[in-house]
Amino acid sequence: MLDAAFWTTAGAILFLLVLSGFFSGSETALTAASRGKLRSAADKGNKGAGKAFDLTEDREKLIGSVLLGNNLVNILATALATAMFTRAFGESGVVAATGIMTILVLIFAEVLPKTYAITNPERAASIAARPISLIVTLFAPVVASVRVLVRGVLRVFGVQTDPDSNILAVREEIAGALQLGHSEGVVEKEDRDRILGALDLAERTVEEIMLHRTEIEMIDAALPVGDILKLCLDSNHTRLPLYRDEPENIVGVLHAKDLLRAMHKMLADGRIEPHEMDEFDILTVAMKPYFVPETTTLDDQMRQFLSRRRHFALVVDEYGTLQGLITLEDILEEIVGEITDEFDTDEENDVTQAEDGSYTVDGAMTIRDVNRATDWNLPDDEANTVAGLVIHEAQMIPVAGQVFSFHGFRFEVLAKDENRLSELRISPLV
Repeated sequence: MLDAAFWTTAGAILFLLVLSGFFSGSETALTAASRGKLRSAADKGNKGAGKAFDLTEDREKLIGSVLLGNNLVNILATALATAMFTRAFGESGVVAATGIMTILVLIFAEVLPKTYAITNPERAASIAARPISLIVTLFAPVVASVRVLVRGVLRVFGVQTDPDSNILAVREEIAGALQLGHSEGVVEKEDRDRILGALDLAERTVEEIMLHRTEIEMIDAALPVGDILKLCLDSNHTRLPLYRDEPENIVGVLHAKDLLRAMHKMLADGRIEPHEMDEFDILTVAMKPYFVPETTTLDDQMRQFLSRRRHFALVVDEYGTLQGLITLEDILEEIVGEITDEFDTDEENDVTQAEDGSYTVDGAMTIRDVNRATDWNLPDDEANTVAGLVIHEAQMIPVAGQVFSFHGFRFEVLAKDENRLSELRISPLV
């Protein structure tokens, strides 16, 4: 009979369905919301976003409480519906209750609230945060007991649970979002590369990007000052290391401006006397060399450059042997890409694409730069340069004309300078 008890029970069921929808939507919103956006909104004064941010600190506790509340109201609503329809229609009421409650729960307690929550996760999370925080506090003892029980059962089967171990690192989360955004055309390749380059500074060392010692322009400090001045003027660089006796023995770093300033001082009387040039000690205008270990991270080295107000450092290994040099510009290029000026040549470390889709690259070019230029994903775990990658994979020093295939690419050695692979052609394997 459709008496007052029937309508009271029906009202209770509808109320429980609303609660179920609230729990379902809140769970989706709080798990899908970006913690970065919530933090940003909280900093702007949104208290709901701040509460949601705090709730998501312990996701296991949050989800446990929400699921407990959701299951309670769903089970209670189903039990009331079964009792109500059985009383009204007899044994066939069980079938009616099952069908009707399945439809109502699916549409109004699951799909509808979750669709809204996934569409507006941060807004929905901010709205639901306050009442959900009360639920979390209320159910905390039960959830804690359930957590202990679950972990104990899993431990019996040899499964160790640590909720913090599976939380995606911030760097990986940002990188994944950038890659996804780029693949969908939302994020430009240059923007992706710049942000990822900045994030990678703490994971890369100066050894990976330094200019190798064989390519460093140096000046013998024993040369006449006139010759040193000419070498400075002929060089494309303003800072040049000075060595004595042998290139390994760096005694200073000469800045062209300091040398010119000293020459100008000699010209105070209108001319430079020969004896002034002979008596001039080049080390009096040279800077003390700044050495850094090859294992220093780029992030640390950039901070050192900024704090020391230096832009130039010589890289040494664990034995103090010179390995190369690094500048502040080298580190900045890892973020913004190649920085060129009027002295840089176009062919330096160039990547040339042919009509067949292959690329001709300098063997000394870093794998990272090649990946940036071509949008490939060549691995740089075992080698820093393209030539190094080929030698590592081939387990030999190839000769010109040899071809190798690995990592989904075809590598052809075009030119070789002694033991150095100076030019290669790379093309993706179809």
